[in-house]
Amino acid sequence: MQPITIRFLSVPLAGLLLVCAAAAGAATVEQVVEHYRPKVEQRLLPRFRFAGADWPPEAVTLLAIKDVLRLELWVRSGGVWRHVRDYRIKGLSGGPGPKLREGDRQVPEGIYHISRLNPNSAFHLSLKIDYPNAFDRQQARREGRRNPGGDIFIHGNRVSRGCLAIGNNAVEELFVLTALVGKEKVEVIIAPTDFRIYSTRHLVPQDHPWVGELYRRIAAEMRRFLRPAPDRAGARSPRH
Repeated sequence: MQPITIRFLSVPLAGLLLVCAAAAGAATVEQVVEHYRPKVEQRLLPRFRFAGADWPPEAVTLLAIKDVLRLELWVRSGGVWRHVRDYRIKGLSGGPGPKLREGDRQVPEGIYHISRLNPNSAFHLSLKIDYPNAFDRQQARREGRRNPGGDIFIHGNRVSRGCLAIGNNAVEELFVLTALVGKEKVEVIIAPTDFRIYSTRHLVPQDHPWVGELYRRIAAEMRRFLRPAPDRAGARSPRH
C-alpha cells in the first residue's frame, strides 16, 4: 500500500478569510481593503509618485465623461488637485442626458458623492453614488416624476445597466482608495461630454430646460480639473 501524500496550499490568511466571508456573503470593507491593498498600492503608488501626490491623498474626485467612456482619477495633495490616471468605462447604458426615472437605464449626470462601499457586490466590488441628490429630487418634484430611480454604482465587470462598469482591477483601486480617504471625501462628477472643451448649449433638451442649469454647474466644476499639457520633450506618464 502506497503512502498518501497530503499537500497544503500556501494561502495568505487575509485571502483565505476573504474567500470564506465572500462565500457566506459577509465580507467586510476592512477585509476587502486588507486583501487588495498590497496589489493596489503596487499598481497605484508609481502613478502617485509621478503625479507628485501623497498616498493616501487628502481628497478624491472621479470625473466620468460618458461620450468617450473615460473615468479620470484626480486627487488633492498639498492643497493642489493632481491628475493620477484614467480608467476606461467598459459598460455604460443609455445616452447623453440625465437619469429621469426608474428603469430608463440612463446613467445619471451631475455632481455626486460616494454614499456606501459594497464589499459583497455581484459585480466584484462597488461604490454607491448618492443619486438622486437634492437637485435631482427638486427637478423630479417640479415635473411630477415620483420615482427618479436609485441604486447607481461604480462597479467591476464589463456590463452595466444604468451604472458605470470599469472592470475588476479598476474597481479594486477605487474601492481601496475610497476606504483609505473616507467616502465623504470622494466626489463623483458625471458629464455627457467634456465641458472643458465643448459648449453645453447644444445638449440641452427643449422639454427639460433645467438641464441647461445642470450642465452649467457640471461645467464649472469640471474646469477645476484641467489636464496638464503634453510634455514637448516627450516625457510620458506610466501607461494607462
